[in-house]
Amino acid sequence: MADHAFGPATPAPPWRDAPGGVVIAVRATPRAARSRIAGAGQDADGRAVLLVRIAAPPAEGAANAALIDLLAAALAVRKRDVAVQSGETARNKQVHVAGDARALGERLSALLTG
Repeated sequence: MADHAFGPATPAPPWRDAPGGVVIAVRATPRAARSRIAGAGQDADGRAVLLVRIAAPPAEGAANAALIDLLAAALAVRKRDVAVQSGETARNKQVHVAGDARALGERLSALLTG
């Protein structure tokens, strides 16, 4: 009998292709010691999210501006190419990043794998 051991299912990435780029599901935590991408996780419904720690407080758009700065730098795109599509006042956000979806996906994968 052949051994049919399958590895664990590959989890879905926290982004998807969208017109003109990708949309990233983000779970932002404000007031962190420093702004950084903390890896991948899941939201309460089990959907994949990009975990992001933001040093700025969630007041007057400061945390969203810091999130945009961080993602733009990490993905090597202009700040104007990053926009919060939904969840501006929530921790769970949908962020659109304009550009080549394949290249952005590769950069995101590289960020999550180290």
